Amino acid sequence: MRIDQARAHRPAFEGIADPQLLAVSKTFPAQDVLELAQSGQRDFGENYVQEGVDKILACHLARPDLQLRWHFIGPLQSNKTRAVAEHFDWVHSIDRLKIAERLNAQRPPERAALQCCIQVNISGEASKSGVAINEVASLALAMLELENLSLRGLMAIPQASDDPLEQARNFAALRDCLVDCNRLLGARHSMDHLSMGMSGDLEAAVAQGASWLRVGTAIFGRRDL
Repeated sequence: MRIDQARAHRPAFEGIADPQLLAVSKTFPAQDVLELAQSGQRDFGENYVQEGVDKILACHLARPDLQLRWHFIGPLQSNKTRAVAEHFDWVHSIDRLKIAERLNAQRPPERAALQCCIQVNISGEASKSGVAINEVASLALAMLELENLSLRGLMAIPQASDDPLEQARNFAALRDCLVDCNRLLGARHSMDHLSMGMSGDLEAAVAQGASWLRVGTAIFGRRDL
């Protein structure tokens, strides 16, 4: 497994969780999720709300004994927050306070706090979602007041590059942002996750501190979109 090989050469990053595979199952059917779950995989990522909810329900109906953890990793609009709050365990793509507030208000009281990451536009691309690096701390501080959310870390989708040095720079920038933000938060809170790295650059991400590796193509194959 590429993640295990990359982990063997990973430096120690104090306070950041060990690398974990997040299998991105968007556009693939529930049966593919269940087949992968047979090998022990429990964390699955979805980009589209309705597709994800349908898949969550289908998997639970087919195998109610499986304790799968579902991560929403796509752009999230205000009119879709209720479905995410009710059905998902993690959200990686919070990019404004309004979305966080709606998720907090709509989280069912019988469910544990929704685990959250702030999405950062680490490459400064106009076409990408995410807050600017200099806005992360203020959003994090505001989210700490939302009792039904648990702020766990930062997420980024850097500009695609085949250059390992460029990959490393982008991932290191997100890690530095996490460290700086944790320093500001002080004793109040400490984030422990970096959601970064996909099929084409996961080794560089692991080397720079990634904890969630969002891998789809390398597991399920190429998508017909």
